[in-house]
Amino acid sequence: MLKTRFTEMFGVDHPVVQGGMMWVGTAELVSAVANSGALGFLTALTQPTPEALSKEIARCREMTDRKFGVNLTILPSINPPPYAEYRAAIIESGIEVVETAGYKPQEHVDHFKQHRIKVIHKCTAVRHALSAEHMGVDAVSIDGFECAGHPGEDDIPGLILIPAAADKVTIPILASGGFGDGRGLAAALALGAEGINMGTRFCATREAPIHENFKQAMVANDERATDLIFRSYRNTARVARNAVSEQVVAAEAEGKPFEEIAHLVKGARGKEGLDSGELDHGIWSAGMIQGLIHDVPSCAELVHRIVADAETIISQRLADMLTQQPEAVA
Repeated sequence: MLKTRFTEMFGVDHPVVQGGMMWVGTAELVSAVANSGALGFLTALTQPTPEALSKEIARCREMTDRKFGVNLTILPSINPPPYAEYRAAIIESGIEVVETAGYKPQEHVDHFKQHRIKVIHKCTAVRHALSAEHMGVDAVSIDGFECAGHPGEDDIPGLILIPAAADKVTIPILASGGFGDGRGLAAALALGAEGINMGTRFCATREAPIHENFKQAMVANDERATDLIFRSYRNTARVARNAVSEQVVAAEAEGKPFEEIAHLVKGARGKEGLDSGELDHGIWSAGMIQGLIHDVPSCAELVHRIVADAETIISQRLADMLTQQPEAVA
């Protein structure tokens, strides 16, 4: 069994995390991840109200007796969700671990820490990771350019970003973006991370609450099957390539304002597609790791395979590369 600072600090069996994902981080997936010995996160804002989040936490507890957390993503908005009420629902439900992401999380981190809740903050740059450490979070998830969702604007891939963060950050680091198998876990540990955070790979599991068409699309797609949208608005997002994402990219190339594409990228439209199985209904997040997704296993099968393969790589393949020092000739 792989033991790292992350597994010891957060009380899980394996250094594998399922991060928060809009529309996907529900009790079905999170409980399956938890039962596998990894750490899963419900997505708070997937639930329409704080009261609904409390019910989802309770529902997840009915499906697992293992530890799981809640993701709370903070984004700048003219009409923000009632974040304080969502925080209260998390705290009152007895959640022990929160994953934060997004804009100016200090208020939220402080509140959670007052209640002895461990906080993992998602970052896309070393400077952001250092800022999060100074805020008092317990760990950071560092997202490389390969990731689905928002990779930031620096375009630094994980092979550089992870060790660059490990050189400067003293709290545990989770490597995120482009991870989905044992080779990735072994590499992340070698680069200085204490575990991996996966999103897209967990979407292609039997328990993920999305239509089978999307799971099979991720199996069929290769590593090139993504688009970067919102680049011209300085809010880059990596999504699976489809008719809608190509339309958005074309509109941005013509200099169109966001208002002219807003109807294409609405979250509700994307959710309708995930439910109906229509791949071209809206945009949907997926990372470059699609090129390494070849099946749709259960969460338990996936996590155990990743950990076992990483252990084999570390203990056998890499060890076999170490040559014995030749004996000195008398």
